[in-house]
Amino acid sequence: MLSDLDFVVSLEQDARNRPFITPWERTQHEGAVRFPDFRHFIVETGGNDQPALRDGFVILQGCRNPHGSVELKRLVLATHGSGLGRRCVRRLKLMAFRDLGAHRFWLDVKSLNVRALALYASEGFVEEGRLRESVRIAKADGGGFDSLVVMSLLEAEYHARREQGLEDPG
Repeated sequence: MLSDLDFVVSLEQDARNRPFITPWERTQHEGAVRFPDFRHFIVETGGNDQPALRDGFVILQGCRNPHGSVELKRLVLATHGSGLGRRCVRRLKLMAFRDLGAHRFWLDVKSLNVRALALYASEGFVEEGRLRESVRIAKADGGGFDSLVVMSLLEAEYHARREQGLEDPG
């Protein structure tokens, strides 16, 4: 919702997250919220007699893609190292393949983001290639360029992982 965008923008500008993403202007988020091919989600933690706390956000793109290619455009969390990222990725895979009818669920991740690369690989995503030095690193974060690693998980691979008990049953 538009009312969540202050939270979204603040997470993107957080010094712990900024090196690993390419932040959007608020107007870009506003446009994406209004465009039916995108889905924005707020990640909440809590429950079981605890109040829900906003702990991150997700953007999916290609939700109406005629080729069934859904992109995990952005996953940004306030809490790191708690397993929340893995839980989010598993829920997003289920959503992509079950709810959105994806054939291919893909993403790109900065090569400097070694924790995310390891997470995605452990969750079945396969590296397809690298866009060498394709994104500029902000001067505040050291400057220079970083490469993007393109990774994907195909529907058949996802279902094989489910049969092996590696995915949430949904």
